[in-house]
Formats: sequence, structure tokens, C-alpha cells
Amino acid sequence: MSKVVAITGAARGIGLATARALKAKGATVVIGDIDEAAVKEAARSLGVPGLPVDVTSRESFTAFLDAAEESAGRLDVVINNAGIMPIGPVTGESDADARRCLDVNVHGVMLGTKLALDRMLPRGAGHVVNVASVAGITFTPGLALYNASKAAVVGFTEATRLEVRDRGVHVSAVLPTFTNTELVAGTRSPKGQKNCEPEDVAAAIVELIGRPRPQVVVPEKLGRQVRLSALFPERVRQAVARRLGLDKIFLEYDPDARKGYDARIRTGS
Repeated sequence: MSKVVAITGAARGIGLATARALKAKGATVVIGDIDEAAVKEAARSLGVPGLPVDVTSRESFTAFLDAAEESAGRLDVVINNAGIMPIGPVTGESDADARRCLDVNVHGVMLGTKLALDRMLPRGAGHVVNVASVAGITFTPGLALYNASKAAVVGFTEATRLEVRDRGVHVSAVLPTFTNTELVAGTRSPKGQKNCEPEDVAAAIVELIGRPRPQVVVPEKLGRQVRLSALFPERVRQAVARRLGLDKIFLEYDPDARKGYDARIRTGS
């Protein structure tokens, strides 16, 4: 794969796994993250450029993309992966958490998409990949803020795709299910289900870049299940959710296990 790819939120988790998978396929990769120390360490481990980027700042995001192109060449793909996941009862979510979540998860993706399109549309080529979540199409108690942010990403990505689809640029959304990263610290998996690994999502992104499509759910079979469940009556969907424990997963969690993650997403590091 002879593409130049920039990835945000790539110091850890899905972003780092994606960078590793793309580099293994021969892509030229540049990673960015708001945690400058972590992204530099990740970059050293991969042997790629690692740069600081605050996706909520146009100045910072522009500087990141400029530096990526200076070091690696014209960008073929921009992956907007940076995101945070506060959890808990909706009445317990602070206004500050709400603003921060929407600023990173929604405005950060919108900004990254617009800045990428500014570079790609004039030449009629490129691919923007926005990492959303199954939480953007299925909704869960204790996850209202994150659900809202990822639903916005799904809607924004699809509308943007339709707007530019005849201009040579692809815009895609990736919707992973529960994935074993810091985002799910202190929670448990749905009963009878296994979380994805970051490498599973990375593999799906690599495939998507090789064969662009509007939207990919990870794992793929879950996408079929979600579409099928939409045909069921509400009472059936609720019964299934209770059986899987989805009605309590993000309400009954271990706050101590999330302390480090919560502190980091609130301080922007």
C-alpha cells in the first residue's frame, strides 16, 4: 500500500494499532495525539513521525497536517480517530464533560474532515476515514453523551460523503463495537459477547482504505444484527438488552478503575 496516511489519537488504542497495521502494509504513516510524550514514544516504537495535535484547535490541526505532508509527502488518507468516552448517568454528566466530549468527538472530526477536504478536493483524490462507533446507531443507558457524539459523527460523515462523492474523494465511517482500550476501563462486556481488540478495528480500517465503502461496522456480523434488530418491536429490543446486561453496563461500573482515564480526558492529555 503506497499511501501517505495521517492518524489522530494515535498514541494508543485503535489509532496506534491502525498505524502499526498500515505501516506493515507498506503505507507511510504519520501519527498525532494531544499527549505529546505518549505520541513521541509511540512514534519511536513504530519508527514513524509523531506529532502533537489538539483536534479541537484549527491552528493545531492545520499545523499537524502541514507537518505530516512536509515529512511524508502529500496526504492520501486522513483518519480522524481521536475521541473520548465519559460514562455514567446523564444527570451526573457535568456541563464541562459534555462540552469536552462534543468538542473532541464531534467538532474535532468535523474540523479534521474539512481540513482534509481542503487539501483533497482540489486534486480530486483522497480518503477521509472517521472513526465513529456502534454507539452512534445503538443507544445504551449510561452512555447518552457518547451516544450523542457518535451519532453526530455518523450523520456528519454520511452527509459529507454524499456531498463530495462525485469529486473523487471518499469519506467513510468506521463503527467499532466495545473494544479493549482505555475507553471501556472499569466496565464489563455484554453477556456472552467478546470485546474487539484494537487490531480487529485496525484490520477493518486497512481493508476499507484498500476498498472504500461508506460505512463499516466492526465486527461485520454485528452490523447485520443491528439492522435486523431494528425490525423488532421495542419490547423485544429491550428484553434482549436486559438479557445482555446492556441496561446496566455503563451505570454499574468500577469508578476507581476509570480514575486515570477520566482524569486524562478532562485535562486534555
